[in-house]
Amino acid sequence: MVDAWASTGQVTDITTATVTETQLVQAQASVEMFSNRIYADSDRIRPRDLYWLRLAVAYQAAWEAGQFDLNTRLDTTSAQQDGAVATLGDRAVILGPRAKQALQRCSWMRSRSVHIRSAFEAGSAYGRDPLVDSEGDEHLWRPMSGGGS
Repeated sequence: MVDAWASTGQVTDITTATVTETQLVQAQASVEMFSNRIYADSDRIRPRDLYWLRLAVAYQAAWEAGQFDLNTRLDTTSAQQDGAVATLGDRAVILGPRAKQALQRCSWMRSRSVHIRSAFEAGSAYGRDPLVDSEGDEHLWRPMSGGGS
């Protein structure tokens, strides 16, 4: 049994590709590098994230099975040969596109920005306009209840 977020059977079920355990181990290593998570920490990962990691490993295993030697690829920014020009980016073509999509859905890969409601947004404790003084026209005096008539 391979320590991976997906099994060879799950790879076949998800992608219809048949992979060996060696290819599955390679895909697991690739996903671990890009996700910054390791299989040994699976018990500390949320079930939803484990689902996306399983898909990422399955898609990566199927994609890598159709690639030639991933370990000796160039990470070039420009190459030209026989009139064809290729411009590749950082870590060029070492993660499958569907594996990348699955990884982007993991909770720690999403944006960490937090929206803080301003005083002007609906539901504010300040009322309609927080810039109006309490003596202003917006705050009319009303007698307190329970007093004499």
